[in-house]
Amino acid sequence: MDPRLDLIRHYRWLRQYGLNDSHSGNISVRCGDHYWITPTGACADTLESDELVQCVVGQPPAPGASLDAPLHDAAYRGNPQAGALMHSHGPYSVAATFAGEDFVPADFEGQYYFARVPVLNIPYSDYVTASPQRVSAALAEFPVVVVRGHGVYACAANLNLAYKWTCSFESSARTRLLAQQAGTL
Repeated sequence: MDPRLDLIRHYRWLRQYGLNDSHSGNISVRCGDHYWITPTGACADTLESDELVQCVVGQPPAPGASLDAPLHDAAYRGNPQAGALMHSHGPYSVAATFAGEDFVPADFEGQYYFARVPVLNIPYSDYVTASPQRVSAALAEFPVVVVRGHGVYACAANLNLAYKWTCSFESSARTRLLAQQAGTL
């Protein structure tokens, strides 16, 4: 499959399954020395492959690329095995990590995939300058990290695995919050 079409398919799934709103999050897929990324302000419902922005790893992002393009570039430079990076705003993931403490899964599947999920505190005013280094450094050690109050970043060898990490973490966060509401955790 054309990697651009696969990127769009995964970006739409994030919207379809409530992990992003219509115009939030971003995704990139690496193809050798370059990567395709969603444009800034992209709408998951209407995005077409000719709207994706091609960037070269290690060079400044191309005009129109997502605000997070420098973060994607830093992750690819810091992790040569990375083939995809996905940023989402899953409501359970964000809510379960609002206190700023690393997330330790309580459920079996969450524990199977994640010993813990780091939560980074990056103030809104510093996000653009601080997030590329801080998030990419964490993604070099962990498949998923959270920027407190903002969202989830998943980095993997391919789009499907980044999507799996994103969905698995959201499910674990949902399970934790439901167990807390039920008084069983």
